[in-house]
Amino acid sequence: MDQRLRRLKDKANKLPLTPGVYIMRDASHEIIYIGKAKKLKNRVSQYFGSQEKHLPKVQKMVEHVADFDYILTDSEFEALVLEASLIKQNQPHYNILLKDNKGFSYIKVTRGEWRNIYHVLQKDDSNADFIGPYTAGYTVTRAVDEAKRIYKLPTCTKVFPRDIGKSRPCLNYHLGLCSAPCAKRISQPDYDRSVEDALRFLKKGSEDTLAALRAEMEAASEKLDFERAAQLRDTIRSIERVGSRQKVVQSPYREQDVFGLSVADGRGCLSVMRFADHKLYDSETFFLEETEQPETLRSSLLMSYYSASRKVPPRIEVDGEVEDREILARFLSEKRGSGVTVAVPQRGDQARLVDLCRSNASQKLIERYASHDRSGDALAELSVMLGLAKVPAYIESYDISHTSGSDNVAGMVVFENGKPLKSAYRRFSIKGFAGQDDTRSMAEVVSRRFDEYEKCREQGITDGFGRLPDLILLDGGSGQVNAVLPVLAAHGVNVPLFGMVKDGRHRTNAISTGGGRIEFNARRKAFAFVTALQDEVHRFAISYHRRKHAKTAFADELERIPGIGPKKAQALLKQFKTISAVAAASEEELAAVPGIFARDAAAVRKAFSLVDGAAET
Repeated sequence: MDQRLRRLKDKANKLPLTPGVYIMRDASHEIIYIGKAKKLKNRVSQYFGSQEKHLPKVQKMVEHVADFDYILTDSEFEALVLEASLIKQNQPHYNILLKDNKGFSYIKVTRGEWRNIYHVLQKDDSNADFIGPYTAGYTVTRAVDEAKRIYKLPTCTKVFPRDIGKSRPCLNYHLGLCSAPCAKRISQPDYDRSVEDALRFLKKGSEDTLAALRAEMEAASEKLDFERAAQLRDTIRSIERVGSRQKVVQSPYREQDVFGLSVADGRGCLSVMRFADHKLYDSETFFLEETEQPETLRSSLLMSYYSASRKVPPRIEVDGEVEDREILARFLSEKRGSGVTVAVPQRGDQARLVDLCRSNASQKLIERYASHDRSGDALAELSVMLGLAKVPAYIESYDISHTSGSDNVAGMVVFENGKPLKSAYRRFSIKGFAGQDDTRSMAEVVSRRFDEYEKCREQGITDGFGRLPDLILLDGGSGQVNAVLPVLAAHGVNVPLFGMVKDGRHRTNAISTGGGRIEFNARRKAFAFVTALQDEVHRFAISYHRRKHAKTAFADELERIPGIGPKKAQALLKQFKTISAVAAASEEELAAVPGIFARDAAAVRKAFSLVDGAAET
C-alpha cells in the first residue's frame, strides 16, 4: 500500500461508527465524490484497503482522492437527505448524475393549401403554426405518428404542391398508410379535411374524436352518403386499433413510474416509463459509462432522477433490489408531500411492465454499444440478456448423450469471440455410475473438467483446461443447472452458469437460471447464437456417442461367439475396426491377431459363415 492510501486509511480508522456523509476531494481540493454511510468508519476505510476488490469506477475515484471530509448526522435518513442536497449543489464527477435536460416539444402545422403536421423541439419556422409547448416529448411524437397514420398524411420529404404528379405512389399508399397526394390520389379539399381531423384528434384525444366521428358517420348514412360513411368507419377502426395497442402498456395504477436497469461489460442503461391516468405518457433513457453494484446503482439512480425537477408519483416500480429502500421511500414521500411506495414486483401486470422496461433498456444498450461484427452483436445481446459483468469472449458448453442409459458420454465445445474453437473441444465418458441420469452425468463431467483446471493451475498452465471460461452453458434446464452449481462452489470457481432450454420440437426456447427462465423475446442475434452453440454441442456429443455405441455393439456381437470374451473382442475390434472386416477375414488373418488362438479363429469364421449362408438363402 502506498503512502497516500496508508495515510487516508489511518484517518478513516479514526472516524466514529455513526451515520454521516463523507466528501472525497482531489489534490486541488475539488469535491469528486459524496456518499452516505450507516457507519462512517467502516464505509470510508473500505475505499483505502485492497484496491483489487473494488469495481473499476471506484478504483479510478480512489486514485484521485487526496483527502476527505465528513459530516455526522443523527440518523441514516438525515444522511440520505444531506447526501442528496450536497450532490445537487456540487455535482461531483464520480457521482451518478442524471441531468434534467429535456426541453419542450411542439406540434408544428405548416401553412398553405397542402399542410402537414410534425413533432419539433423548437419554434423554428415563421411560416407555420405551433401547438404547445408540451413537456412529454415521447407522448407528442407518438401522438403525431398515430394521427398521421390514422388520417393517411404523408411522412416523406416531398413538398406539395411542388411534387404533385411527379412520381408514383410509394409503399405506404399500398399499405393504406398514406393518401398519396404526390400521385393525385386525393383532392386538395379532402386532404385538408384529413389535416383538420388529425388536429382534432391531437387536441381532443381519441375518446372525444371517436364520439364525433360516430355521430358524423350516422349523419352521412342518413343522407345516403355511403362513401363518406365508409371512410369514417375506417377512420374509427384505425383509432380503435391504436387504442388497443396502447392498452398493452397500460398501468394497473393510476399514476406511477417504472424503472428498468440493464448492465453489461461495465456499462449500463436506465429506462423509465411514466404513467398518468393509467396510460404511458412519457419515456426516458439514460446511459451510464461506469456502473456499481446493482442495488447501490438503483438507489443512486432514483435519487438522482428525482433530485431534478421531476414530479414524484405515489408508486415507483423497479426491476430489482434497491439499497436502503425504506429510507429512500421516506425521502421521496417527504419530497412528494404524501406516501410513496418503492416496490419490486414479482408477478402479474406490474412484473410484466418492469420486464418490458428492462427489455427496452437492454435493447438500447445493445444498439449503442454492440460491435458491427455480427458475432460481437450476438455476444453483446447475450451479455445484456443474462446480466453479465462483461461480454463473454470464451464460452464453454456441455451436452450429455446416451442410448437408454448405455454408452453414457458428454461433449464439451468452446466458442471464442463467438466462433467455434475446435482445438479446445473435449470428450468425456461417464465413469461414476451406470444407467441414465443426465443431471448426475453433467455434474460429473463439470467436476472432472475443474479437477483438470486445478491441476493446470498448480503447473502454471493457462490454456486448455487451465483457462477459466467467461460463461458456461449447459444443454438442459433447471435440473442440470442446480446439479452443477454446487460443483462450481466446491471448486471455488465463480463463472456464470445457465442452461439452454428446448421446446417440444427440440428447438432452442429460453435460458434457464436454475430458478426461472429468461425468454429471448426480440433478441434475435443472441437467439441465433445460442441456437448454433446448442446445435454444435449436441452434434459433437452425439457423434462421440454413436462411435462408442457402434464399438460396443460390435463387441457385443463378437462376445456372443463361443470362446470370445471381452478381451478377445477388443483385440479383434482394434485390429479390424469394423464388423464387415472381421466377417471377411480368413482364419489365418484372424489367428494372427494377438490373443486369438486357432480355435478362436475357427469359431469366428464358423459364426460368420452361418450368417452368410442364412443371408444367401
